[in-house]
Amino acid sequence: MKDLDLFLKIEGSHRAVIVGHDPGLTVGIAILDLKGNLISLASFKEIRRSEIVSHIINYGRAVLIATDVFPAPKNVKKIASTLNSKIWSPYRSMSVESKIYIVDSYLQNIFTDKKSFNLPQNAHERDALAAAVKTYRDYLKKFQQIEKRAEKADLSYNEIDSVKTMVINGTSISTAIDQIVIDGEIKKNDSNKLNKESKDIITYGNSESERNIQLDEGKLDEKLSNDPNRIINSNLNDNVSISKLNNKLKSQQKYIKNLKLKNALLEDEIIENQSEISKLRSKINKLHREYTKKILQKKELSSKITMIKRLQEQYSNEKAKRIELEKKLESRKDISALELSENAVPVKIIESFTKEGIRDAFDRWKIKRDDVVLLKNSEGGGSQTALMIVQLDVKAVITMDKISDPAENIFKKNLIPLIPASDVKINSMNEFATINSKSLKREIDKWNETVMDQRKTEDEKKLMNLVEEYRAQRRRSSDQ
Repeated sequence: MKDLDLFLKIEGSHRAVIVGHDPGLTVGIAILDLKGNLISLASFKEIRRSEIVSHIINYGRAVLIATDVFPAPKNVKKIASTLNSKIWSPYRSMSVESKIYIVDSYLQNIFTDKKSFNLPQNAHERDALAAAVKTYRDYLKKFQQIEKRAEKADLSYNEIDSVKTMVINGTSISTAIDQIVIDGEIKKNDSNKLNKESKDIITYGNSESERNIQLDEGKLDEKLSNDPNRIINSNLNDNVSISKLNNKLKSQQKYIKNLKLKNALLEDEIIENQSEISKLRSKINKLHREYTKKILQKKELSSKITMIKRLQEQYSNEKAKRIELEKKLESRKDISALELSENAVPVKIIESFTKEGIRDAFDRWKIKRDDVVLLKNSEGGGSQTALMIVQLDVKAVITMDKISDPAENIFKKNLIPLIPASDVKINSMNEFATINSKSLKREIDKWNETVMDQRKTEDEKKLMNLVEEYRAQRRRSSDQ
C-alpha cells in the first residue's frame, strides 16, 4: 500500500529531475532539472531511506539516480528501485580531483557570484553534485537534439520533459515526440467534444424550460417524469466517464508499452551481462590456474631454497669439522714426532680443571698413560676432578696456578707429581706445548723426593705417637 501511494505521488509530479546520491552515514543529495538547473543540494546524517525518497519526490519525478562510484552501491540501487528510476554510474569510480573540477566548473557557469549560492558544505554534497552534473553532461547532447526538434513540433516545457524522460528510458526521439503529439491531439479533441456537449445541453435545457411553462397543469407530472434535462445530464455523465476511461486505458497501454520496451532492454542487458559473466568466469578460472601454478612454483622454489640452505649449513658444519680434524691430525703428528724425540716431551693441555674440560681434552688429545698434562686454569677443581686425571694414569701434572688442597692431596696420595709451571720451561707450539725431558725428569725426581721425605716424616711421627701411646699405657698399668 505504501508503494502504491509512493507511485501515485511520483506519477503526480510533473517535473522530471536528475538525482545525485552519495550514500553512507551522512547522505548527500543533489537534484537538477532536465535543463541542468540546480534545484536542491543537501546532506543528512543517519537518515532513513523513506525520508530520502520523500525529500526527492518533493522536488519532482526522479528519472535518473546518479552515483560517483562503480559499481553502483546497494543503497543507490534500492532508492532507484523504489522511485522506478534508471541508474547512472561512471565506467570507473570518479577521482576526488575530477569531482572537484566538475563541481567548480558547473558552479562558475551557473553563478557569476559565488556568494549568491551556498557552495557544497561537505564532501558528501560535493560527491552527490558531481555525480548529478556528470550524468546531465552525458545526456546534454541528446537533450539539445530533443529541444531542437521539440521546438518545431511546438511542444510545451512539460511535454519536452516527457520526451526526455522517454528517451532516457530507451525510446527514440522520433517515437517519443510522435507519441507526445498524438496524446496532445487526443486530449485536445476530448476537451473540444466535452465543451460542445455542455453547450448543447445548456441550450436544449433552456428551450425545454420555456415549453414546460406553457403546458397544462394536468400534463405537468407526465412532462416532469420525462424531463429531457435529466436524460441529457445522464448522457453527459456517461460521456465524461467514458472519456476518463479512454484516457485511463490509453495511459495504461502507454505504461504497458513502456514496460515491454523496458523489459526487452533488460533482457538484452541480461544476455550481455551473462556473456560478460561467462567471459569473466573464464578469465577468473584462467587467473586461478595461473595463480595456482605460481603458488606451486613458489612452494617448490621455497622447498628447494630450504633444502639448499640446509645443505649449505651441513656443508659448512662438515667443512668446519674437517678443518678441526685436520688441525688435530697435524697436532697429533707433531706430538707423535715429539714422542719419538729424546729431548722434548709433549705436554697435552687441559683448558679448565672441570669435568667437561677434562673430557674435551681427552677426546681431543687422546690422553693416555704416562702423558704429561698442563692445567691452564685450576679454578673450580677439587678431589673429584683430580680423581678423573688420576684414573688417566698420567706421568705428571703441570699447574699454572695454585690448586685446591683436596685436589693436591689426591695427587700426592696417588703419587702423581705436581709441578709448578714456574719451575720449568714450557715451549708453546700451536695448540700444544713441550718440555725438556731432562728438566721434566729432574722436577719429577725432586717432587718424588719431597713427597717421600714428607711421608717418612709422617711415618716417623706416627711411630713416635705409637711408642708414646704404648709407654703411657704401660705406666697406667704399673700404677694400678
